Amino acid sequence: QVQLVESGGGLVQPGGSLRLSCAASGIIFSLHPMGWYRQAPGKERELVAHITSSGITNYADSVKGRFTISRDNAKDTVYLQIGSLKPEDRAVYYCNAGRVQRGRYESLYWGQGTQVTVSS
Repeated sequence: QVQLVESGGGLVQPGGSLRLSCAASGIIFSLHPMGWYRQAPGKERELVAHITSSGITNYADSVKGRFTISRDNAKDTVYLQIGSLKPEDRAVYYCNAGRVQRGRYESLYWGQGTQVTVSS
């Protein structure tokens, strides 16, 4: 019933940009904080950004200044604008619908992921 569908991944050269999209259904989108996770080969899955239902954003230190999360409640869609891509940004990026408890984002629903590859 709940479905999160990511799109926009691909192969980009270092320094390039991508915009990831995640279309949600089966949830009351506007009530959920939304997040983006990523998992690089051999690495733990990490939360790179999340945005509250009221539009407050948070970023992992590794992506601050380069990534921007946004949401369009009218379209039930959350975005991740990725800029100044580095090879270490290579990962599968996962959309997530969650909740915020005591200032911490907690995951509830997951998308299938979209691959971002950074290579020259």
